[in-house]
Amino acid sequence: MSGHSKWATIKHKKGAADAKRGKLFAKLIRQVEVAARQGGGDPDMNPTLRTMYQKARDSSVPLDTIERAIKRGTGELEGVTYEQITYEGYAPHGVALLIEVLTDNRNRTGPEIRTTFSRAGGSLAEPGAVAWQFDRKGSILVDRAADEDELMLAALDAGAEDLTDDIEAWRVTTPPTELHAVRTALEEGGVAVESSDLVMVAANLVPLDDSGAARSVLALIDTLEDNDDVQDVHANFDISDEVFATLDAG
Repeated sequence: MSGHSKWATIKHKKGAADAKRGKLFAKLIRQVEVAARQGGGDPDMNPTLRTMYQKARDSSVPLDTIERAIKRGTGELEGVTYEQITYEGYAPHGVALLIEVLTDNRNRTGPEIRTTFSRAGGSLAEPGAVAWQFDRKGSILVDRAADEDELMLAALDAGAEDLTDDIEAWRVTTPPTELHAVRTALEEGGVAVESSDLVMVAANLVPLDDSGAARSVLALIDTLEDNDDVQDVHANFDISDEVFATLDAG
């Protein structure tokens, strides 16, 4: 799994005490609302809503807040209509980025994304220029205390594709359609699951071999993620454990 996934795992572990928790809640609520609008308000009948519902609960979003978001999505409560847009671009050092957005005003969001790229030395790309490098996968984070061999057997038996070490947690990768089933099987087997989500995984990775290059790419991603309309940023960089250690030290 790429260095980007390791970075995302570390950020997830630190997120509960992060000052940006309120902004995270707002983004998760928006994802729940859009999923309910597109596929209905029953998580059992709407796999996307089920995933977003669980993602919000994993981040401790209150249950009543999630339920209100579902009602806004289904029209039971008044809500805002959000448009789904995926922007594609390149960070410094040739790192490919996919930026998933939910916005109520593309005329505001588009220029903001373009300006963010420009200031960081990156550039937006034409639709399709980057997306072909990524595949949708299910991703489950498991407590690092789990035994690797036992977890591998349980995960593969449940339909998972791979198990990787993301430093702060184990990451179980699944086909996107099997995410819920694999998570359920692991939990029923006594495995402590921390979170699960649908992610975009890159087939080919760009190595960032020094801390300067890594910091420039991560700074752009952090700025993008700070935008209220940006829901997820996917990247194809790889950072070695040695370079990660220098980032932590800095």
